Formats: sequence, structure tokens, C-alpha cells
Amino acid sequence: MRKPHNETLAREAKHVPERKCILTGARDARDNLIRLALSPDGELLPDVRAKAPGRGAWISVGRAALEAAQKKGRLKGALSRAFKIAEIRIPDDLSERIEGALRQAALDRLGLEARAGTLLTGSEKIETAARSGQVHLLLHASDASDDGNRKLDQAWRVGQGTEGGGGQGLVFPAERAILSLALGRQNVVHVALIDRAAAARVRHAIDRWRAFIEPNEGLSAGATAAPPVAAEERYEG
Repeated sequence: MRKPHNETLAREAKHVPERKCILTGARDARDNLIRLALSPDGELLPDVRAKAPGRGAWISVGRAALEAAQKKGRLKGALSRAFKIAEIRIPDDLSERIEGALRQAALDRLGLEARAGTLLTGSEKIETAARSGQVHLLLHASDASDDGNRKLDQAWRVGQGTEGGGGQGLVFPAERAILSLALGRQNVVHVALIDRAAAARVRHAIDRWRAFIEPNEGLSAGATAAPPVAAEERYEG
């Protein structure tokens, strides 16, 4: 029997494109993996925004596993099969380039949200918004003080109605100087996202970065997560 039109649309709306990791064989949502592409002269480059033309190869492993695979020659073999060519130039600093690209993507996303007016900085403003339930994601610079973190975490729990625990800000893997530069503001120690969709976009960008540099703290970790929000489709190809 033919499915009702609205049921078909609902099923299609839930479809999430997947890709297969060339090193582990594991499949995951495309947005959770890292795409690698070839430059015109055959050099392997990170394509974390998945925008480069042509065939790509996808990885789901963290930095340490990638470097081990590169050292043992497993990465070159997997890439040759994926791209169907024998000669691929893999830069010695590939993992460093990937980390830098993921880091920049997360910082760029924060900058976009700042320009869109979907985030707050300043402890007093954040505390007020958090207590009133307006905060969907709370970030702390890596060099923020424990006391400052605890104070805002508690305010967020109050706003969520979980004073006994459950609400905890996410430690951003960069210091306040980096956050300040990305947002074009002075002395940014804490950041609060006050729009649900914006929080999902920022959280996903940060999680991709953390999943590469800290595999146990990235896309599969939930200890410091914001309330669950479905991430938007961001990449093409």
C-alpha cells in the first residue's frame, strides 16, 4: 500500500547522509566525519567544510589514531583505494592542518553567531540570561577560573530547573585571548548562546574539533552537553 504523502515527507526529512571512514570502515553522519580532498597537484588536504570539488575520502578517527595510521602506511593505502590512484602526497603535518581547520571552523561559527546577535558575553549578562532560562549553551574559556565557571553553571541550572545538577558549561578548547579575537570583543571569558538553533550549530562545530583532539570528549560525549537539539544540515557533497 502506498505511503501517505505526509508520511513520505517525514521520512525524507529524517534522512541523514552518511559516509564511511576509510580507516575503520565505520559509517556515521557525514557532518560527524572529516573529509579529505586532493589539490590539483595531488597533495592531500583537509576539507572540513566539505566544499572542495571532486572525489573525497572520509575519516572518523582522532589525531593520535590518524598519526599512527600515517606512520604505519595504512593511511596511504586507504587513500589510494579511496581515490583510485597510487601516488598521493600526504603532508607530514596533516593532523596539525586538520586540527587547525576544525579550530578555525569553530571560531568562525562563533564569529557568525556574534554578528547575528545570538550570543552574549560578560558574566553579569550571562548570569541574568541563564537564570531566566534564555541560555541554550554555555561556554567557558580554557583559562577561565573555576569559581567563575561554577557561578554561571549554577545560574544555568536554576534556569533549566535542575538546581540539583545536570547543567554544566562546555570548556572551550582555547584561551580567552582566542575567544576575544574570534568575537571581536575584549576579554571574553564566557559565552552564552541564547538561540536554540545557534546553540546547535556552535555545539556541533566544537564537538567536531574536540572529537579529533580529544576523542573521549567530542561527538560521543554528553557530560557537558546543552539540551539536545538536532543540528542543521551544513555541508554539500
